[in-house]
Amino acid sequence: MTERKRGSPPQPRNCCPNYPRTPPEVVSKHRRWTKADKPVKKMRGMSYEKRADYSRTWLLPPSLEEWVGPDHPARFIREFVDAMDLNQLGFRVRESEQGRPNYAADLLLKVWLYGYFQKIRSSRGLERACREAIGLVWLTGRNEPDHNTLWRFWKDNKKALKRVFQESVRVAARADLVGMLVHAVDGTKIGAAGSKWKAWHRKDLERWLARVDSSIDEVMEQVETAEAKESGEYRLPAELCDREKLRATIRQGLEELQQAGRDHVSKTDPEARMMKMGNNYDYGYNAQAVIDEQNGILVAAEVVADEDDHHLLTPMLEKVEETLGGAAEETIADAGYASGSEFQRAEEKGYEVLANIVEPGADDDYHHSRFRWDAEQDHCVCPRDEVLSFESVKKNRDGSPVRMYRCQSYLACPVRWQCSRNKRGRTVAISSYHGAWQRQKAKQAEPDKKAILRRRAQLIERVFAWIKQEMGFRRWTVRGLTAVQGQWALLCTTVNLRIMYRTWRKRLLLA
Repeated sequence: MTERKRGSPPQPRNCCPNYPRTPPEVVSKHRRWTKADKPVKKMRGMSYEKRADYSRTWLLPPSLEEWVGPDHPARFIREFVDAMDLNQLGFRVRESEQGRPNYAADLLLKVWLYGYFQKIRSSRGLERACREAIGLVWLTGRNEPDHNTLWRFWKDNKKALKRVFQESVRVAARADLVGMLVHAVDGTKIGAAGSKWKAWHRKDLERWLARVDSSIDEVMEQVETAEAKESGEYRLPAELCDREKLRATIRQGLEELQQAGRDHVSKTDPEARMMKMGNNYDYGYNAQAVIDEQNGILVAAEVVADEDDHHLLTPMLEKVEETLGGAAEETIADAGYASGSEFQRAEEKGYEVLANIVEPGADDDYHHSRFRWDAEQDHCVCPRDEVLSFESVKKNRDGSPVRMYRCQSYLACPVRWQCSRNKRGRTVAISSYHGAWQRQKAKQAEPDKKAILRRRAQLIERVFAWIKQEMGFRRWTVRGLTAVQGQWALLCTTVNLRIMYRTWRKRLLLA
């Protein structure tokens, strides 16, 4: 065995230095593994990373159907739209004998639905997505409608979009995704597309008008003094002219408020109303929805300009019946929908409803709900068993009669001022809906009904939270009640499509 020179690399064991190294796969398992048996490392600079080959070409180009997977949401949107008869739903199609052919209504509807599905809600954003997003590139067949085309389609078919929402509900019902056992109704306030500072406010206008009038009077006194001292023609000061224009503008705003019958009118969106949103007041609309308990499908949707929900319970149930042919076995709502007129109207139409009634506090011993009404004797009895006699009949806002009862022994009552601040004694109003209110109150006392009513918040509130937080929709992007209704219908359709897409995808993967 030759001696290794100083500084030379070590030689492999049990082999001649003149022979190549033994491959690892032929090394005997009884022999000890050595460094010489390791595979040779690659040289620095060699890599197996995947990189784009921009010079690649295909002998046969790939088919458009291969661009998205079989469970891609774009395929689901296509199936949903292709199954509808858009002419029957009332979609308008622009026809022109000159120029390029128009885009089909089903293609543009697919773009809007997929855009909302992917949180793209502007026409310019959809125009970019039709060129860049693979889902829309596939869905449009590589067509690229511009933002003007997309916006005209939206403008022409705002009402038809509400029918698309109804069709999504019917499709979900045919797929057994709607249970019709328990429905929950609620509303949420969404800000209008405009600044609340660009608006007419009656109190501000009246205060400004008083200031302008006083300033003009002062200027007129200066003019009369100058004319008395000087002779010849005297020009009207520019300050006075400007204030006259301001006064004319203020009076115009007051006339608009008088015609609208309101104290606040937005100049950018006149149909919006001033309403409370969280801790502040702003112009907005009241968006309503009804949800089915089984899978969270929205079965009714509407937008109104009412600031409260007192008269919206029965109209929302009528929309459910219009779409599905009937209402659920039980519909639950919060205290904002509690109204005697709505309870009676629901009874007349055969709707089973539960709207939470707020009970008076334990320290409120003389709340009006603690007064008993005796229809036969035609009087009311207070918690101290004092009789309130019938006094008169008044008219409610809706024209229904209201019977008024007044306490006759209030002068000698020891709790007179605790019961009422009225100097003529306590009065109690009994409307024609008193019986319906009492029956609803007795119904809510049942243990099983209480359990159903407690499920309301977890059903409908999470949908509003998902729309505002996950989808980032906190303000309307269109103006006018009709346009806002179309946008809300498209949002609620998106909620239903997402639920149906999950079911469609599961069935597709299991097939």
